[in-house]
Parts: sequence; C-alpha cells; structure tokens
Amino acid sequence: MKIAFLLHNAYAIGGTVRTTLNLAAALVEHGGHEVEIASLSRHRETPRFPVDPRISLVPLVDVRADAPDTRQPAYDEPARHYPTTDKRYKQYTHLHDIRVREYLEGGCDADVVIGTRPGLNVYLAQWAPRRALRIAQEHLRHDAHSSKLLKTVARRYRALDALVTVTKEDAEVYRATTRLPGVRILSVPNIVPPSAVPPSDGTSTIIAAAGRLAPGKRYDLLLEAFTPVAAKHPDWELRVYGGGSQEPHLRALIDEFGLRGRARLMGAVSPIEPEFARASIVVSASDEESFGMTLVEAMRCGVPVVSTDAPLGPAEIITDGVDGRLVPVGNAPALAETLIDLIEDAPGRLAMGTAALASAHRYDPEPIVDRYEALFAELAATRGRRAWLKRRARAAAWTRRQARRFRPR
Repeated sequence: MKIAFLLHNAYAIGGTVRTTLNLAAALVEHGGHEVEIASLSRHRETPRFPVDPRISLVPLVDVRADAPDTRQPAYDEPARHYPTTDKRYKQYTHLHDIRVREYLEGGCDADVVIGTRPGLNVYLAQWAPRRALRIAQEHLRHDAHSSKLLKTVARRYRALDALVTVTKEDAEVYRATTRLPGVRILSVPNIVPPSAVPPSDGTSTIIAAAGRLAPGKRYDLLLEAFTPVAAKHPDWELRVYGGGSQEPHLRALIDEFGLRGRARLMGAVSPIEPEFARASIVVSASDEESFGMTLVEAMRCGVPVVSTDAPLGPAEIITDGVDGRLVPVGNAPALAETLIDLIEDAPGRLAMGTAALASAHRYDPEPIVDRYEALFAELAATRGRRAWLKRRARAAAWTRRQARRFRPR
C-alpha cells in the first residue's frame, strides 16, 4: 500500500514534523508500506530531523530567498483555497494552491492520503484522488482552533473518510460538536520510539523541562514553583531546554526569584533524550497539551514526570502516583510540594521511573502501525456504506434548506 502525507514544512523543527516522520518510518519498517511526504514548503537544503531514506520527500514550493519559485507571479498572490482562518494562512500563497492541486490531482498515486493540519486537510478534502482514502489528523486540541476555523472544518471535513486525533478526549469532543456523517472519528496516539540512550539511574540532582519558551508552557509558573524547592534543597537544579519568545522574560524572572545558577535556560537541544536521561525528574507546567511528546520521551528515559493535569494529553499518558504525578493547572504551590515529595522520596522516585519506562511501551511503533492498518482496512470495507450516509445527509440538508426557503413569512 502507498501512503502519502501532506506536511506544512518537513524541513522545519516542530512536534508535528517529528511525529509525522516517526509514523512514516514505522509504516515502512513495520508495515512494509511505500511512504511519501509532500512538504508544502521548503526553507532550507536539508531537513532538521533525520528522514528515513526509504521515505520519498517531495517539496512543493521552495521558499528560500534565491529559489526560482519565489519569482513566480503566483508566489506573490495570497492563497485562494487555503482557509484564511488557519493560523498558518499567511505562510501560504496561490503558488501553494497550484502546486498542491497538481500534486494531488496529477502526481499522487497513493492509496491513502493523510493531512496533518486543518488547512492541509481542507486541501485534501478538495483535491485528493477519489480512489484514495482521505484521512485528517489533528495534532492540536479542538478547543485550540478558532470558532471560524471550526466552522470550516465542519463543512469541509465531510468529504473525508476519517478524522484522527491524538487523545481519546479530543475525539469525544469532535463527536459531540462536529456533525460529520460517514466520517470515522477516532484517536490514535503518536509514536514515541524507544530511546537510544541508557535510562536514568535516578541519582542526579537535576530537574529537567523541555519545550518552546511560549506563554502557554508556563515556565514562569515553573520558576515560581522551583523557588521553594531550591530553598529547601540547595543541591538540586532546574534545566529548561528550548527556545522562544519568552526567553528574555524568563531570564528576568530567574534573577527576580534569586535562582541564578540554580535554574538554567539551556537552549534548544535535539535529540532531547540524552538530557532527560541525566535528570531524575522531568516537569511540565503547561496550561494545555494536545498530546505531550516530551512527557513520553522522558518516560522512555526511565524518568518520572510531574505534569499539570492540563487538557487533553497528560492524564492519558501519566497514571498519577504510579509512573508520574499530576497536579492542578496553574497551581505553583502544589507543583512545588510535589517536586519536594519526589526529591525526598528516592525509593518512590526510582520506582516511578521504572514504571514510566514500562508504561511508555504503549507508544511503541508496532501497535500504532497496527491501529492505522486496521483503520485503513475498516475504511476500505465500509466505503459504500459511508458514501450512502453522506448522500443521505446531503439530501436531508437540501430538504431543510428548501423548507426554510418556502416557509410562509
């Protein structure tokens, strides 16, 4: 079977890029499938993340300053078919419209085409080959999208075969709020491959955190929580890995809280697993998480994770008190107290690390590939039935419109 992915920019760094490459490689390795990734944009010569050489990478628009594509008239025109309500809209041009349509209608011979963000799923709904199964992935939470984008989703996704979220809770939200007759809505978690580094021995005095230095990640809350931890346990330090707009603010907070030399901003590091394996605790203070890749990556390293019980991912990943701890969102004292508890309970911390390593096998490539293959088979087997449901829904909608049109005033 040939499977194609539509990806915003396979040459960039980002969670969706990484998880798509993981899934693509697993489909080749464990499923024996032929896999192609169409990258809507290309901004550098080589991808940031390693790409399995068995995967075909097809860049559609070269956006580098000296590239011939940037001199095409359509490159200077705004996109006409990419939804304006998608946050990436300004990064798309009419040349993207043209190239993705040419790819889907003429150059794509895949049996399954998978989009990886709402705007790309809209492209998929419009132009994917009729013979192919059309699957939309949602890597962000339903509630992270604007109401205008969700209206577009509700209208355009009706042409798809399936909508796959990364958490069960988010799939339930879509089922409850978005009427998509004939479209299978389900959750399949991201693949997080086993770590190549030996697991943590749990004896270091390092607490680690990783992710974009963005407001929603609440590193300000983490620094606030770490302040009493540092006072009570002066041998422990906090290392934060990542880059982003909040860096100047966080450096100022480190000084304000008297944490210089105790809390360190380490910059972006990839891969992150070697750094997690040096830690004894990994912490996340986010207000929200669509999945929580870093949580599983830490567990892969045999490290217990302390996370806010943010919607939607952490509670599906962490079993509180077994392989990690969950604390209320936005509660710095509770976060501090939990960190201190784990610091002072070395045997319990080590047991949680062992349990975390075992629990992370849920995200092995093989079972995730099995779930996708089962979905492909189900969608193919039910194609006729689902097409009938879509036709019936369209007919019912037409009848309702006509009834409103001729209703006496």
